[in-house]
Amino acid sequence: MAHRDVDDDRVERNLRAAVTRGFRQRCPKCGAGPLLRGYLTLRESCDVCGEDLSHAKADDGPAYLTILIVGHLMAPFMHWFFVTFRPQPMVLATVFCTLCLVLSLYLLPRLKGVIVGFQWAKRMHGF
Repeated sequence: MAHRDVDDDRVERNLRAAVTRGFRQRCPKCGAGPLLRGYLTLRESCDVCGEDLSHAKADDGPAYLTILIVGHLMAPFMHWFFVTFRPQPMVLATVFCTLCLVLSLYLLPRLKGVIVGFQWAKRMHGF
């Protein structure tokens, strides 16, 4: 466990930096160490600065945010694509299922990092 200064609890943490570091899947404190071990498994602590990350509880938040973002991006694009090109239904389904899958797989670990960064910056769940 990392050494904590007495005054560390009074210092306001930079929310924007922590969320940005989380999106890049880096430690919200130092930005150098990896946040995840594998695809979605959170590390117990940062390999670089030693920040304890075991308190983070992202739960279903990343999945909900991923669905929200992908749905709001794909629905209008699908409508435009259909109205403009009038593709066959199987072509439309194949193209947009693939796009939704790729975008979801890209966003899910990044949004988990965003939630962990937010929790760290706001000292939630024991941070």
